[in-house]
Amino acid sequence: MDSPLTASDLANQAKHPLFAGKTWLGSPKSWLLDSDQVGRLDRLGEAALSFYRAIDSLYRKAWSEQSILRNRSLSAPWVADYFDAGKPDWLVKHARSDAVQTIYPAVLRPDLLPTAEGLSLTEWDAVPGGIGLTAHLEASFGFPQEGRMIDSFGEALADAARSLGGRQAAMVIVVSEESATYRPEMEWLADELRKRSFSIRVCSPEDLAVRGEQLLFGEERIQLVYRFWELFDYVNLPLMKELIPLVESGNLVVTPPMKHTQEEKLSLALFHHHRLQAFWEEVLEERELLLLREMIPPTWVLDPAEIPPGAYLDGPTVQGRALSNWMELGQASKRERKLVLKASGFHETAWGARSVRVGDDLSADDWSASLQSALDDFPSPVSVVQEFRKPKLWEHPVFSPKEEVTSMRGRLRLSPYYFVVGGKAKRVGALATFCPADKKIIHGMKDGALIPCGP
Repeated sequence: MDSPLTASDLANQAKHPLFAGKTWLGSPKSWLLDSDQVGRLDRLGEAALSFYRAIDSLYRKAWSEQSILRNRSLSAPWVADYFDAGKPDWLVKHARSDAVQTIYPAVLRPDLLPTAEGLSLTEWDAVPGGIGLTAHLEASFGFPQEGRMIDSFGEALADAARSLGGRQAAMVIVVSEESATYRPEMEWLADELRKRSFSIRVCSPEDLAVRGEQLLFGEERIQLVYRFWELFDYVNLPLMKELIPLVESGNLVVTPPMKHTQEEKLSLALFHHHRLQAFWEEVLEERELLLLREMIPPTWVLDPAEIPPGAYLDGPTVQGRALSNWMELGQASKRERKLVLKASGFHETAWGARSVRVGDDLSADDWSASLQSALDDFPSPVSVVQEFRKPKLWEHPVFSPKEEVTSMRGRLRLSPYYFVVGGKAKRVGALATFCPADKKIIHGMKDGALIPCGP
């Protein structure tokens, strides 16, 4: 279905990189998804948006101490305590405002690991890179419907700005210094959108100014900001606080919205929490619930709070015994340490796999030290422990550094993109990150390959 990529094609692409200071391997062949994977990815879009809606509802009912269930009383203020831990008051207040209660990211991207048991969903990413890269790779391979990702991205932005002119709204993609690696990709995307008659440019936060009730880029009033920065970086981005009154008055749209609840791996732990199962069964369709239970690995919040002497933690077990405190997990055998420890969100270590610690890849002492550090740092950040599901091994051709085609044995991450338009999330495109077999943490790296997925 696509044209093989040559080493010459790859060399030409490298002259105009979409990521600053990053390199990776290319492949002469796209990654072909099988029919079962395609079906699951397409169904996941519907479940993804339902999941985001449910988290919004759960958080709202938690902080207002309403019952989270319709037909019986069950309050869960501790859910809001978890989400709000370590966040500044002004951001919490904004996330609770009516103006953003039902606002969701324009683009959703889960990170999926194909394992022997199926697809494992390890994270939702509401500020995803790779949109432009995937579109560019699809064009390089001659995919049918070339440009579909760019068109879908534009439609999602126009839909987000529908109250302020839609497609005619003046837009900016704002890239922080922390995210500067992605700026060339965003410049390319903006160029492509301008060819489609969008008024959109890329800028830094410092290029914008708030005057009265308007956001200005130079002398032009901006109606939509596509936010390409992480919320934890608010100290370096004073503009964030200035944007909030404009959003709440309806004079500006920021997408993804500045809602901390939508950027926490904590949500995956809440999905599995034993006290919340009736809530999930009530708010999700049965097919969505079954799909998410199949894909989301068991995940737990690493909370240092003491529990009564007769109680046990909802968490993994050690030698068949339930835990009475999290440091007992440090006594787990190597087999029992098939677990991942990572920051939930709202922290500089929570992205780019910086905080990830794979238990059975560490010595017992290092694993215990990692647990202790996470507990000591709580709630900045909140950390989670997740069951580690080992990705399958695959073989796929890649270009060597000498531009020769060679077969590489490795592990895979799939990143499908869902664009939200008209209250529905539609999958358009997916990126495969293919890393050498000895890498346990799969992310973009110089000895890995980035490959578009088809169909």
